[in-house]
Amino acid sequence: MPLRTDGRAARGPLKLLALVALLALAAGALWRLDEGSGEARPPGPPPGMSMAVTVTTAAARLGDAPVTLSGIGTVTPLRTVTVKSRVDGELTKVLFKEGQQVKAGELLAQIDPRPFIAQRDQYEGQLAKDTALLQNARADLARYTNLVQKDMLAGQTKDTQASLVRQYEGAVRSDKAQIDNVNLQIEYSRITAPISGRVGLRQIDPGNMIHATDSSGLCVITQMTPISVLFTLPEDQLPAVRKRLRAGEKLSVAAYDRTMSEKLAEGTLETTDNQIDTATGTVKLRAIFPNADETLFPNQFVNAELLLEKKQGVVLLPASAVLRGPKGAHVFVVGKDNTVSDRAVTTDMTVGTNLVIASGLSAGETVVVEGADRLRDGAKVVIKNPGSAAADKS
Repeated sequence: MPLRTDGRAARGPLKLLALVALLALAAGALWRLDEGSGEARPPGPPPGMSMAVTVTTAAARLGDAPVTLSGIGTVTPLRTVTVKSRVDGELTKVLFKEGQQVKAGELLAQIDPRPFIAQRDQYEGQLAKDTALLQNARADLARYTNLVQKDMLAGQTKDTQASLVRQYEGAVRSDKAQIDNVNLQIEYSRITAPISGRVGLRQIDPGNMIHATDSSGLCVITQMTPISVLFTLPEDQLPAVRKRLRAGEKLSVAAYDRTMSEKLAEGTLETTDNQIDTATGTVKLRAIFPNADETLFPNQFVNAELLLEKKQGVVLLPASAVLRGPKGAHVFVVGKDNTVSDRAVTTDMTVGTNLVIASGLSAGETVVVEGADRLRDGAKVVIKNPGSAAADKS
C-alpha cells in the first residue's frame, strides 16, 4: 500500500531555503553598492590578534633627589618691643608714622620736659648752696687744725668741724645725684626706638598724659629683617638633624604657604630646642631667614621644609607611570618593537611629581605613563606623546 505524503511537512524546508536565498541576494547588493562608491572598508584585525593601544610614554632619567623633612611653623620675630614711656608727662610730639621702618636710637616721640628742667634748676641751686657751705667748713677746719697744733684750741672743736665738713660733702654728692637723676628724666622725655624694625599702630595721640605704668605703651616695634620661623618635627627625626648640626653643616630651610604651592623664602637652620614636647612627641626648631623683601610676616602660618641631604644620580620616573597591584609596584616598559613588558620595580621617595626608582628600572628606558590600565604583558602600543602631532606636521 503506497505511503501518503503530507504537504504541510514539505513546505517547512522550502521556506527556510527561500529565506537563505533572500539574504544572499541582499548581501550581494550591498557589496555592489560599496564597490560603486569607491570607498575602502578598514580591514579588521586578524583572528586571534588584538589592536595596538595608544599610550603616552616617558623615559626614566638620572637626577638628584633632595631628602627633606617637613613641619608646620610660625613666623616669629627675633625681637619685638613695646615702646613705653619711662616718665610721666604730657605727650607733645609723635614723630613716626604707622608702619614706618625705624632704626635703633631714632626719636619717636617727645614728652614735655619743662617740669624736669625746672626741677633740675632747683637741684643745681641747692648744689651751689651746699658747695659754698662745704668750702667754708673746710676753711674753718684748716684754721682749727692750725690752732690745735699750737695748743690754742681744744681738739674736740676740730673734730666737730671735721664732721661738719663730711656732712656738707654728703649733701653735695646728694645734690649731684639728684641733678643726674633729673637729667636722666629729661633724656627719658625723648622716647627713642630701642631696636630697628617696623612700627605698628599708634596707641596714644599727642596731647594725652602718658605714664610709665601704662600697659599698652606708645607702639610696638617688630624686627623684620632678619626673621625666624619656629617649626616642629617628630622626635624620631631629631637624631639625623642633630648629627648634621654637630658636624657644622648649614642646613637649608624653605618656607612655603599653607597649600605648599608657593615658596615664600629660603633660610638656614639655626638651632633646636633643648627638650621634646612629651604631649605631642615633637621638638621645636628655629630657622633664620634674611627676609629682605619682608615676604614673611610676624605670626604668619607657614610650612617649613628642611633639606637634610641630596641624593645624586638616582633614577627618576613620573609617579603616574607606577602602578600598584597585589604584587606591589610595577611599570610597563616599552621595547624596541613597541611591545610592552610588565616589570616589577621598587620605589623610594617622592620628588615633586616624580618617584625615585630604587631597583627594577634603568635610566633611559621608556615607560608607559598614560594608557597603562588597558595593557597586558606583551601588548602592542602606539606611542602618541604630547606634541608629537605638531612635530609630525612640521
